[in-house]
Amino acid sequence: MTNKKIIINETVHEKRVALVEDGNITELFIERRGGNDRTGNIYKGRVQRVLPGMQAAFVDIGLNQAAFLYVNDVIKENIVEFEEIFNNNHYVNVLEYGLDQPDSGRMDEDQKRVVKIEDLITEGQELLVQVAKTPIGTKGARITTHISLPGRFLVLMPSSSHIGISRRIEDESERQRLKQIITELRNDDLGYIVRTAAEGVVAEKISQEMEFLKNLWETIKKRYHSAPTPSLVHQELNVCLKAVRDLLIHDAEKVIIDSKRGLNSILEFLDTFMPGLKSAVELYEGSEPIFDAFNLEGDISRALKKKVWLKSGGYIVIEQTEALVAIDVNTGRYVGKHNLEETILKTNLEAVKEIAYQIRLRDIGGIIIIDFIDMEKKANQDKVFSALNEAFGKDRSKTHILPMSEMGLVQMTRKRIRQPLNRQLCEPCFYCEGEGYLLSKKSICYNIFREIVRNGRDMLGNQLTLKVNPRVADYLHKEEGDLIDSLEQIMGRQIQIYPDEKFHQEQFEVLESLR
Repeated sequence: MTNKKIIINETVHEKRVALVEDGNITELFIERRGGNDRTGNIYKGRVQRVLPGMQAAFVDIGLNQAAFLYVNDVIKENIVEFEEIFNNNHYVNVLEYGLDQPDSGRMDEDQKRVVKIEDLITEGQELLVQVAKTPIGTKGARITTHISLPGRFLVLMPSSSHIGISRRIEDESERQRLKQIITELRNDDLGYIVRTAAEGVVAEKISQEMEFLKNLWETIKKRYHSAPTPSLVHQELNVCLKAVRDLLIHDAEKVIIDSKRGLNSILEFLDTFMPGLKSAVELYEGSEPIFDAFNLEGDISRALKKKVWLKSGGYIVIEQTEALVAIDVNTGRYVGKHNLEETILKTNLEAVKEIAYQIRLRDIGGIIIIDFIDMEKKANQDKVFSALNEAFGKDRSKTHILPMSEMGLVQMTRKRIRQPLNRQLCEPCFYCEGEGYLLSKKSICYNIFREIVRNGRDMLGNQLTLKVNPRVADYLHKEEGDLIDSLEQIMGRQIQIYPDEKFHQEQFEVLESLR
């Protein structure tokens, strides 16, 4: 049986959540002070521009970049827009009925296709929208007018009357039981999706969550009417609580956190929604940093490198571009034992597992092209393709994999919601004029924090000396000044920062001072 845990490292500056399976980190979620993962947040926005040629619109929701609203995110089957959401007397009810013709009956498919973005929204119009994809690189957030409010057992869909059951609940009698519960409890036309965590849950708990989600929706609507434009109307849970809500039990059996404050926050959350799971949460009190204790830091470092070595001596190279991700498989130092075709097949099969692991850990999305080593036998190609499909079976993000081409290429897509790991932890490299990446100054500061906490107590003297690149020194004095204050309180010693021009940005040195 797979041993799955949620490991949480929480400080005042940063929260890191790792999903660990059999000792290996498979997913990593990071939230930093002033972070920009806004997926699930609900905003009151104003339409800036309607683009008929793109069948889309730009909406100001108060972020640095305008958000992108595509016509399909306004028009979806079985969705009825609410008059109170669309202000300025612009009431659109296009899916259940014909456009501006509430008595014309249900539209056929041809009628649905001709509805245009300019017929639905106008410039200057106020909208209630939810972030479906957080801003990535130069692209603004992808938003939708179709709000969904996730709970532990249910997802409330205010603009739909549909009842859906998670595909991961396979038992047909259980699916019917849950659908009947929702049907009997529902006294309105709101839609619900029953989540995997609801399997086996009694009707009373589901009823309580339905009531909570309905009250939350009413609160959001009230805030929308009183809030300025643009503004944040509802903020999703922080990364720790979201992981507990979405991953505990079905994706992990235990939560281990190194912060008492974070522990209390999780227990309060569970006390409200899932009191039976409080025993699955424990406080880590070891002297060694929690990510070190579970050997996770090395996996994170490997996930930032282009080249990843395989155990056999082969390797893969992962190149991320704005448009797509290219992954190349090479035999490297592996020379095999029998013949070339067998050597290639073994390398490709080993690469499949590492590729699936790295894509999930790095949270790579969009279009992905994998260049396997050419195989002559069709049977071997089929083996690699089948292994790839099986390897992505555990991935919670939706993937679509096309069969291997004659050139040995596999094309696939993976749903992209937030920035990949390298974009979260790195910044463009000024040494090579932005052609590559290096650790950001913020990441280096947090590495320094962890290094001093890890080894500083073993150093002598009443003062520690920290030698860093001048850019990092400046960042520590300004943006992260309170980080040094926190360290001095933790260590009980003064920390002196010395900039050194000879130091690479990622290089630092902690020295003991005997005076």
